[in-house]
Amino acid sequence: MRIGAHVRQDDDPIGAGEALGAEVVQLFLTDPQKWNKLTPHPRADEIRQSPIDVVVHSSYVINVASLNNRIRIPSRKAVAEQAKAAADLGALGLVVHGGHVRDGEDQAEGFANWRKLFEREADKGGFPLPILIENTAGGDAAMARHFDDIARLWDEVGEFGAGFCLDTCHAWAGGEDLVGVVERVKAITGRIDLVHLNNSRDEFNSARDRHANLADGTIDAAVLAEVVRTAQAPVILETPADGIADDLAYLREAVG
Repeated sequence: MRIGAHVRQDDDPIGAGEALGAEVVQLFLTDPQKWNKLTPHPRADEIRQSPIDVVVHSSYVINVASLNNRIRIPSRKAVAEQAKAAADLGALGLVVHGGHVRDGEDQAEGFANWRKLFEREADKGGFPLPILIENTAGGDAAMARHFDDIARLWDEVGEFGAGFCLDTCHAWAGGEDLVGVVERVKAITGRIDLVHLNNSRDEFNSARDRHANLADGTIDAAVLAEVVRTAQAPVILETPADGIADDLAYLREAVG
């Protein structure tokens, strides 16, 4: 089990990981809020050669499910480009949010758009690394907030080897109980490839995505530790930076 964190220093992710004593780090390859063109990472060789594993989080602007061509088409392109760049760094996977359609639109079309992403890439030989679809916190028209919707999504993408990233804050805020959550997810997807271990500043089913440090949020920290023990997957903390060192120390003590 490898434990680490999302590092804010994308220009030196390995150095940031070493300072934390992390075994795995997560980073962005471009501004997550923009459609910027990718450029080669300045420390690519160091990342590839480091014993610290790397996960890449895709841009937040990506929405593969969207029925809007101006969003969906560049989203497909961005996933393909960022997957290639992540694979070039030797990353374990590329995390992509489940996305959503707009209120009043047919969710079935959003699920179908996810299938088309994988079908189109399969025609080109497939993605060069696992695409890890992450559950999200809010929106009744989301593809991956409620677990019954994740089941519908997996009916479309499971055959293509899609991976899953479980975010504990997102599940809690989305109204999904964290007790037994690993078993419930695996019953749907057959796998958990990565855990984003985050406490929540907000109450259960709030639909608000605001992360807290492990000891400071509304989720019992012991429940979060149990998720780690049962998932048996790499763990990334996306908690507030000032408390990440304490979060890592608590987690290593709690899970052994």
